[in-house]
Amino acid sequence: MMALSDLTVRQAKAAEKTYSIPDTDGLGLVVAPTGGKSWHLRYYWLGKQKRISLGNYPEVGLREARTLRDEARALMAKGINPHTDRKQKRRAIKLASDYTFKAVFDAWVEHRAKELKEGRNSTLSQIQRIFGKDVLPSLERMSIYDIRRPQLLGVLARIERRKAFTTAEKVRTWLSQLFRYALVIVEGMEANPATDLDVVAEPKPPVSHNPYLRLPELPDFLQKLRLYNPRGWQTQLGIRLLFLTGVRTGELRLATPEQFDLDRGLWIIPPQIVKQLQDEMRKAGKRPHDIPPYIVPLSVQAIEIVRYLLGVMRPAQKHLLAHRSELKKRISENTLNAALKRVGYDAQLTGHGIRGTISTALNEIGYPKIWVDAQLSHSDPNKVSSAYNHAKYVEPRRRMMQDWADRLDLLEQGQVEAASAHLTIHIEGGVLPRYHGRL
Repeated sequence: MMALSDLTVRQAKAAEKTYSIPDTDGLGLVVAPTGGKSWHLRYYWLGKQKRISLGNYPEVGLREARTLRDEARALMAKGINPHTDRKQKRRAIKLASDYTFKAVFDAWVEHRAKELKEGRNSTLSQIQRIFGKDVLPSLERMSIYDIRRPQLLGVLARIERRKAFTTAEKVRTWLSQLFRYALVIVEGMEANPATDLDVVAEPKPPVSHNPYLRLPELPDFLQKLRLYNPRGWQTQLGIRLLFLTGVRTGELRLATPEQFDLDRGLWIIPPQIVKQLQDEMRKAGKRPHDIPPYIVPLSVQAIEIVRYLLGVMRPAQKHLLAHRSELKKRISENTLNAALKRVGYDAQLTGHGIRGTISTALNEIGYPKIWVDAQLSHSDPNKVSSAYNHAKYVEPRRRMMQDWADRLDLLEQGQVEAASAHLTIHIEGGVLPRYHGRL
């Protein structure tokens, strides 16, 4: 049998019927009645003759066809059927196209949604927000099969460079969970490239607790807050509410009109908003939906602020404190902290640190700790029936917070001595001594 030449292949003419011109080792040129030419390889597999197409001429020339033939025969020598190998490769190409990182991410999020709550501060929303910002821009179009540790480390390095170490830690955890999910649902996925990423993680800096002010520092702060830029009146009132109530910044930012019962002087925060307590309950193996509402008694001063804010709400506004340019959104935590910075307390006080100021002051003054803990909704999952029985201590806490609000008024007016002598606590007919600390 003579081997084909380029000239023979080029000059092969169409006939009435399809015919084949053999080359060597099973390769042949098939010529169709239409004039189309294609390469085929005949071979025997398990005692039966098989045929596999190697492509069309002239897209695949004689030399390339022989190379493809040799590759097929090399597979046969290894016990691999060329036809099966081709199907597997085509399948792999389709899978790589179907299983992009974004496709797997979407499937994983849909799966997680079955067990996770929705909501602005939920884990599910955090996953979607953080991946949308930090992960998907780099990986979403890549095949899940092609992603290796270097790509994941690159994503994490960019997060760590901006000192967002907590975010990086979350992303490492979520990536590991995502690829574990992929190992189960993605055909041919055999390894989790997100394991052991923590081995090279940048160490988190020491935890710096939210700075707070002590009683002697309050007069100066309150006077500066009063002079805060009039354009930021909403932010100033928000900070004042934090001082008058002790709620968390997140609880203030999520405040809506229906949470307030001003006739009874109460702010009733739904339990699903008290996220910190929910987390502590879960860690303790307790059901978060057993958490009672967080009932916050309001002083006269706090009621006045809330009533004013409710009165100036606009139709599109949902939250008590709205985003300045987008009324449907709420004020951001950064807005509160930025205001404290502009007042001149950048490294001395944060929105959350105000709770530290209140806790320290009220305990130093001599209020019962159980009142203070209930007012601040301190998270102790083992004391749901005591400190977290908010309704039980509403009236004594109301008196405590009214006294605290009156004291803040005196401090803001510079009447330090009067503020020092103001408080007298009545408990079941007894009287606790006045606070004699130096302001």
